[in-house]
Amino acid sequence: MSESPNYLKNLKKESVVQSVINCLTDAMRNKELKPGDRIPPEPELAASLGVARSSVREAIKILTYLGVLESKRSEGTFVCDGFKESMIDPMIYGILLNQDSSVNLMELREMTEAGLMRLAILKYDEAEGKKLEEILKQMRAVLDSKENVVDNFFNIDNNFHDMISQMGKNPLADKISRVVRTLTHAMRYETVAAMINGGRSEELLTAHTRLYQVLKNRDLSNLHEIVTGSYFGEVLEHTSEKQ
Repeated sequence: MSESPNYLKNLKKESVVQSVINCLTDAMRNKELKPGDRIPPEPELAASLGVARSSVREAIKILTYLGVLESKRSEGTFVCDGFKESMIDPMIYGILLNQDSSVNLMELREMTEAGLMRLAILKYDEAEGKKLEEILKQMRAVLDSKENVVDNFFNIDNNFHDMISQMGKNPLADKISRVVRTLTHAMRYETVAAMINGGRSEELLTAHTRLYQVLKNRDLSNLHEIVTGSYFGEVLEHTSEKQ
């Protein structure tokens, strides 16, 4: 019988399923298992680790749900090759269950936005800049319409930041940005509503206009100050007051 891979010898004293998960993920971090590699069959894993097949099966099921492993019928189970959407889902659920995360999330939002702005400046494209300018015009039209202003402005605001995220031309950064915006949806909506209903609509529009001008001028000099001085600062202030 051939000698078992090193990662099968690392079973730790904890929940059996978690131990199997740890052994496999440790092997991925150590490059013993690489993207595209086929992991040993369930019976072999169970025998090597000294655990029940049911524990191995459950561990594989969890890692498959997380997008780390994928099963191919009649071929076996393989380490995924590339980023999967489902990898981020557990993080989202965990953060949503953390009741004290509002300010932390908005700080993360601010950091993410500054990073995306930098990428968008470095990779600025005139055609995309025109699209961003059109979104600003839509914001102006919504404010002037006086109809369902909060909801309509918030939807266009999301389009504005989606566009900046796309302009960065980095799929991973774009995905992280979308996740952060999903997590901060409620508090961002509350802040937009508070500013519009509080007679500060023009401040909101000005904040977005400044971001657009920084992009158009490809100005990296005061980027952090511009982002923190935009309405994200208002969001941080708003969420701090509520806690």
